[in-house]
Amino acid sequence: MTVYVNNIIINAGEDFSQTLTLTDSLGSNIDLTGYASSSYIRKHPESSNVVAGFGVSFVTPASGIIQISLASTITQDIPEGRYVYDLMTTSGAGIKNVVLEGNILVRAGITTT
Repeated sequence: MTVYVNNIIINAGEDFSQTLTLTDSLGSNIDLTGYASSSYIRKHPESSNVVAGFGVSFVTPASGIIQISLASTITQDIPEGRYVYDLMTTSGAGIKNVVLEGNILVRAGITTT
């Protein structure tokens, strides 16, 4: 699978969600039926500390459409700064692939309470 780079800006204290369509190198949608996934935010790739975990939903698995999200109750606790993340899928056969990665900029909000 192709690894997509998708950089994100998150405003602390706000709900965040983004819907993405995963395609292969030929531009065809990837069938994610039967897949599971996990996605974590860390300060840097070598960090063992997870800052937060995205909720991942398979919106239309057969068409490769997924959504990543964080509730405002989670984003309010992420300190302002730069982070990295990735999203790993696991097929029904147990094959794991990182399909999405990028940088995250968390901005402190002015009106977040």
